[in-house]
Amino acid sequence: MSGGHSHGGSAGSAASRNKRGMTWALALTLTYMAAEVVGGLVTGSLALLADAAHMLTDAGGLAFALLAIKLGERPATPERTYGLLRAEILTALGNAVVLLLLTIYILYEAYERFRNPPEVLGLPMLIVAAVGLGVNLVSMRLLSGGSGESLNVRGAYFEVLSDMLGSVGVIVAAAVVMLTGWRLADPIIGAGIGLFIVPRTWNLLKEATAILLEATPARVDVLRLDDRLRAIPGVIATHHLHVWTITSGMDAMSGHLVVADPAQAGRVLADARRLVADEFGIGHLTIQVEDATSGDTEPTLPV
Repeated sequence: MSGGHSHGGSAGSAASRNKRGMTWALALTLTYMAAEVVGGLVTGSLALLADAAHMLTDAGGLAFALLAIKLGERPATPERTYGLLRAEILTALGNAVVLLLLTIYILYEAYERFRNPPEVLGLPMLIVAAVGLGVNLVSMRLLSGGSGESLNVRGAYFEVLSDMLGSVGVIVAAAVVMLTGWRLADPIIGAGIGLFIVPRTWNLLKEATAILLEATPARVDVLRLDDRLRAIPGVIATHHLHVWTITSGMDAMSGHLVVADPAQAGRVLADARRLVADEFGIGHLTIQVEDATSGDTEPTLPV
């Protein structure tokens, strides 16, 4: 009978709005990784070379995240009506898997080093790790703003966070070795870093999976939304109400509103659009308004 389709005024996805900071973070990561490789070869430090491999993983995660943003900015087509926005979520999922695998490797390496502590060159480790800490802090600052609104940026942020913790761990381990000669500090701190990253990575994995399964966004109480829509004057029922996330920062809703008086359809539609946008922050919505005789009026939400 009557329908409405509305988009929010956002210029692109949340990740797209943060790609400048991610580009700078990638450049810093690649620069420091090269310096760390040189430092590891010159000093013969396995710890520095291993951390350089960690940095390579971070750089790869950032590069793939930026590639996903570029794909997500492509216009929609008849074959892909949402474009490639979901590429950002797939990348976030991939980053989470890589981080979990990397954590398993860190814990295994810590176990091996605990059994056979290698010789540790404290001073070179301390100098290079201190520089790395500064680089990682700058990168985290560049990504911090977008990490709260985009899973893709959050995945990149966690990559840099894990490496920042690695730098801190190397600094602490180097200081302990230099001051006490206790080489077991290196594997113990490495294991602690791995365990610190696990719960945060697991949450990222769960959120990305929930979006791919089109679960209701955690911030939206869909039962309250249903109640508020049914409270609009003239609405007697709702059905086929769905809320999902297209990509980070871009939620969508669709649903049917049943009205008692078909002449009120235009006003009801305008009220519903306003309510959904103002109270629930959903700017991409499709609403169909129909009278009680037009079809199914059974609610599709649990009561």
